[in-house]
Amino acid sequence: MDRFAELKTGVETAELVDAHAHNIVALDSAFSFLHCFSEATGAALSDVPHTISFKRSLKEIAELYGSKSTLDAVQDYRYRSGLESVTAKCLEAARISAVLIDDGLELDKKHKIEWHKGFVPFVGRILRIERVAEKILVEGSADGRTWTLDSFTEVFVDSLKSYADQIVGFKSIAAYRSGLEINTNVSRKDAQEGLNDVLQAGRPVRITNKNLIDHIFVHALEVAQSFDLPMQIHTGFGDKDLDLRLSNPLHLRNLLEDSRFSKCRIVLLHASYPFSKEASYLSSVYPQVYLDFGLAVPKLSFHGMLSSVKELLELAPIKKVMFSTDGCGFPESFYLGAKKAREIVFAVLRDACIDGDLSIPEALQAAKDIFSENARQLYKIKAVSESFSSNSIPSLSPTKLDINASLQGISFVRIMWVDASGQHRCRVVPQKRFHDLVVKNGVGLTCASMAMSSHMDGPADGTNLSGVGEIRLIPDLSTKSVIPWAKEQEMVLADMHLKPGIPWEYCPRETLQRVAKILKDEFNLEMNAGFENEFFLLRSVLVDGKENWVPFDATPYCSTSAFDAAFPMLNEVVASLQSLNIEVEQLHAESGHGQFEFALGYTTCANAADNLVFTREVVRAVARKHGLMATFVPKFALDDIGSGSHVHISLSENGENVFMGRSGATRYGISKIGEQFMAGVLNHLPSILAFTAPVPNSYDRIQPNTWSGAYLCWGMENREAPLRTACPPGTPDGSISNFEIKVFDGCANPYLGLAAIIAAGIDGLRKHSSLPEPIDDNPDNVKDKVQRLPQSLSESVEALEKDDVLRDLIGENLLVAITGVRKAEIRYYSENKDAWKNLIYRY
Repeated sequence: MDRFAELKTGVETAELVDAHAHNIVALDSAFSFLHCFSEATGAALSDVPHTISFKRSLKEIAELYGSKSTLDAVQDYRYRSGLESVTAKCLEAARISAVLIDDGLELDKKHKIEWHKGFVPFVGRILRIERVAEKILVEGSADGRTWTLDSFTEVFVDSLKSYADQIVGFKSIAAYRSGLEINTNVSRKDAQEGLNDVLQAGRPVRITNKNLIDHIFVHALEVAQSFDLPMQIHTGFGDKDLDLRLSNPLHLRNLLEDSRFSKCRIVLLHASYPFSKEASYLSSVYPQVYLDFGLAVPKLSFHGMLSSVKELLELAPIKKVMFSTDGCGFPESFYLGAKKAREIVFAVLRDACIDGDLSIPEALQAAKDIFSENARQLYKIKAVSESFSSNSIPSLSPTKLDINASLQGISFVRIMWVDASGQHRCRVVPQKRFHDLVVKNGVGLTCASMAMSSHMDGPADGTNLSGVGEIRLIPDLSTKSVIPWAKEQEMVLADMHLKPGIPWEYCPRETLQRVAKILKDEFNLEMNAGFENEFFLLRSVLVDGKENWVPFDATPYCSTSAFDAAFPMLNEVVASLQSLNIEVEQLHAESGHGQFEFALGYTTCANAADNLVFTREVVRAVARKHGLMATFVPKFALDDIGSGSHVHISLSENGENVFMGRSGATRYGISKIGEQFMAGVLNHLPSILAFTAPVPNSYDRIQPNTWSGAYLCWGMENREAPLRTACPPGTPDGSISNFEIKVFDGCANPYLGLAAIIAAGIDGLRKHSSLPEPIDDNPDNVKDKVQRLPQSLSESVEALEKDDVLRDLIGENLLVAITGVRKAEIRYYSENKDAWKNLIYRY
């Protein structure tokens, strides 16, 4: 057995905290993809393909993508897959659990820090101090302000302090501007003259005067020390802006000897290459000095990376050496940094074991410290992952994907959306046209598409939408997948734009994203969701020569015989969902005749909605394949139980569930934030029903004594309440992890339903709302204490029309369209008493 197998496994499965990186840019950014491989700029970029780093790295990216190892093939894969898709692939393969981003680097069309949170459990911000100073001078000059050194310093220091609770550290690029020989005693006169020089230089403001830079640096260190925040400093190599002679970290000794800053922790970036030995020495003799080897890994040759990391560890305490990717612009740079870091750290630690410097257990601990623990402690990052094991982590050698599948095996692409009535619709285009034209320009769609009801493919009255006007369906390439039951086709979800890049105010997906952004911007919160999907399986029988659909069986709740009978179909559904990366947590037979339920995994609300749409598609399609019909209608048979699409909701802040009441608890094991949010949902529940129970048939389901939540109340583990707090296995005693909303069914547009829930929760947070006492009995037994929820769609629409909060957050015009569609449903089904039976063909 390989002596180092345990060490290799430990290194390959170690959790990674990426302690220094930059923003990812859009696919159409002017920032060249060649920057993924080199710090070169301008004309020097043309030589990048001739470097060892480029040739090695391109092969590794091509292996990840399953493409040919050419720059054109890799770029073609990126373009056709979409940025979200390649980002998810790269960061999943990298297995990074936290990333700290310096967003002060100006890149064309860079994504904001919030965007990155969709791919990594924890994203922290590193604040670039020179960028803060330049922004202050630009904004002040635009307002006609005359700066003195004192006035500028006051604003600068106050600004840094205002960021202190929003960041994990500061960063200086003094090495790029004036070098590392920082004068910690720069005079006021020299600093004022430096400020004058910068102001006289005009726009764009770029601080290069050494005296002013030193002045800024010293004051930033004072703030960093007072808030116990680390300061990252560029050292060694980087782009050509720096003078390599002045970026030797030994120039920092004057600063390190200054007793005022002896407790300010300083992180030397880039392995200080080619001054790695000097950096190692400084770390060994100064307690406040830490080391980071990003950029050196993966930009150098293998020998260069190996020697650089070995030199860092020659003298430096292992507890002070940290991993980062220095990923910048492209998700591939994060993947390469992580992949090469694992290889290099393994080689370094293996050699240390061979030489007798370390035992295997000591080397395993060293890997854990370097990859995550040192950064976690230095930057005060809470645990974001319980453990990483070789059984749960993708292999470092990913399965090759054939990126030419779209050219060789795929004939058509379905471009899908969900309309205001909750129906799934699609346009289908040949795959070549999709890639040649539709990816950039979308496909045209009538504005009437968001005014159609469940009974008519035409615009409903009162929606303010008609057959006049056209929008564009723009595919979200991050959702594109091969259709499991029709592998010659792909499917992709689409956003509605007035023209590419300009969202249409009626778009359900954009509405959810917009409302979720308000929650994030105002409260730094994200809503997570997990759906339960109930549906009826029907089989066809002939009655008097006519086709009739009847329940698949008549077995009871959680029947094993029902599961056995439906297993071939259910098994294929699960396999199909797994191929789409949709997690199924459990499935069982439900109480209704022929009724089953799938519980999906918990994820961000946007992903949860996407997953719900794909799950409905899979269930219906696989049922058809097996000669059955699957329907998500709320009430298939009026004398049987109904089907819901219950959704479990929680709130997270920086990746941590803050719905639980372990800190800031009020009552019932719910945090103050959780209670306020949930109280908002409860207060607006009658109008929320217009989104989550959108057809008259929905109210046939929401009846007392059917576990559907018929009264306006909440309860703790009370399945007769429409809002139920839940404490699943693994939740600490006394804490509530989430709450369930039962009045959500399979006819609802999930994006609009979740958007309405978030909007209501925002109102609760803004008003600091409180929950009433929970109902711990069947609400039907205490009718005098509780109010009945709307008993018809008419009542919920009436409540929605009076709800100014939802109108403001969802949008006036979209709300008009929704109410117009709902009123059309009310009229039609009141005039056609048996028409509800046809809903099985629509849902």
